[in-house]
Amino acid sequence: MINQQQIDAWLSRPEDEHLEFKQAKPGFPAEELAKYCAALANEGGGTLILGVTDGTPHRVVGTAACQNLDDTKYRLATELHLRVGVEEYQHPNGRVLVFDVPSHPLGTPINYKGTYWMRVGESTVAMTDDMLRRIFAEAIKDFSAEICPRASLSDLHPVAIQEFRARLRNRPGNEDLFEASDEQLLRDLGLIKGAGITYAALVLFGSAQALRWYMGQAEIVFEYRLEEDAIEYDDRREFREGFFLIFDKLWETVNLRNKKYHVQDGLFITDIPAFNEKVVREALLNAVSHRDYTRPGSVFIRQYANWLEIVSPGALPEGVTPDNILERQEPRNRLIAESFARCGLVERAGQGFDKMYRLSIQESKSLPEVSEPYKTEVRLVLQGTVRDANFVRFLDKVAKQTQQRFSLADLFVLDYVHGNQRVPDNLRTNLNRLRDLGIVEVLGYGRGTAYTLSKDYYDFTGTAGIYTRRLGLNREQNMELILKHLRRVGRCGITDFEELLSLKNRNQIHNLLINLKREGKIRFVGQRKSGYWELAR
Repeated sequence: MINQQQIDAWLSRPEDEHLEFKQAKPGFPAEELAKYCAALANEGGGTLILGVTDGTPHRVVGTAACQNLDDTKYRLATELHLRVGVEEYQHPNGRVLVFDVPSHPLGTPINYKGTYWMRVGESTVAMTDDMLRRIFAEAIKDFSAEICPRASLSDLHPVAIQEFRARLRNRPGNEDLFEASDEQLLRDLGLIKGAGITYAALVLFGSAQALRWYMGQAEIVFEYRLEEDAIEYDDRREFREGFFLIFDKLWETVNLRNKKYHVQDGLFITDIPAFNEKVVREALLNAVSHRDYTRPGSVFIRQYANWLEIVSPGALPEGVTPDNILERQEPRNRLIAESFARCGLVERAGQGFDKMYRLSIQESKSLPEVSEPYKTEVRLVLQGTVRDANFVRFLDKVAKQTQQRFSLADLFVLDYVHGNQRVPDNLRTNLNRLRDLGIVEVLGYGRGTAYTLSKDYYDFTGTAGIYTRRLGLNREQNMELILKHLRRVGRCGITDFEELLSLKNRNQIHNLLINLKREGKIRFVGQRKSGYWELAR
């Protein structure tokens, strides 16, 4: 059921590909409603809200549209062949209608009256050919599982297959594969089908000659530049062999110029490499299993002194965006991804970004950045600079002391708090848990609420003065909040300040008020129990 909190959350957001506002105060044409629902479905689903102004800040104005909701739902279902949810909410400022539009079925765009619709600005228009192709391509079978017509078993390198076997032996549940011949092993795993060699088998085990003949695009190019703005590279290497022949070579090449950051803990010094081996390997596995092999380009690894990027041909798989990549993983080449999972290179098919984010936070590095330049390639940037070595030591100390295993969400909270950033609402549960463990502390209350790492962190890092200053700054913020409130309402009792600051301890409030009184900014009028505070005249 829609509630006031949900409405307020929507109003605070700008319109995007999954959220559309329409004022529709006198009504909304049925044909326009169907077009917008079709467009939202074609763009991956979303929410259409009637009775709210289009421009920012969004305001509820109420709508008289769609008085019979049952008829509206029935008409949309019959015209679009799509089940659209509709809810009505009586907001204090008027009636609001919320349409919950699901995504189109896989590989099937939604049409209304013979046209496939999409949104451009505030209007709906016919979908572009490129967008239609992208939706139709969703239904295409896994390319890596298709047969390469001319390839044969002799095109697969036996050393690559043996490397794969060695990894299989270290994973439980693979015992029935140990005694199989190379050919039978690959058949059992679906990498050989009938008399055909799959493209996945070529990518994973192909000889250099086979890839040159059949899959020239299955190449990984490494470039190193000492200067970030240099056009010419200082080192370049091309790897065009089965992935199990080059996986270790790729890491060794990156590690040749992998500088170390020294983190001292008492008499001991720990080295943190600029580029974590697990993170780089995970990024490479993602590039190989997610890239679009129907495009001719190679995967590029470009390394610099303090950062590294991996660029893969093709956009992210349908439904995956840089914003939801942690929650939604769809391997474009499932057979390759499943082979990685079977031999233990990844924990589960199509995953890996959670590990990259976790390790980056634990080493106090900036989070990996994912982008889709022009929707023709995926660019992953890994930062190598350790921002705060003390934070790394503190996380290790707390984990040992509390015997707690931090989830990725916990680490996100700690990273936000450490960077003095606002913690998103969806992480509040984790924030409260870390506060209960004494790892995070509250600075201020009410509208002035902020958070800091605990006093233990500042004592541990020898920066207790920063902690004291942060407490003092927040005290000043609360005092300023009191003055602003008195300027607006004129006078307040102690109970009003409790609500304003969300402070349960009246002594804390009283101390703030007394300080303001001493500064000559406010005064108390009347008797102790029935009196009130106001601005000094």
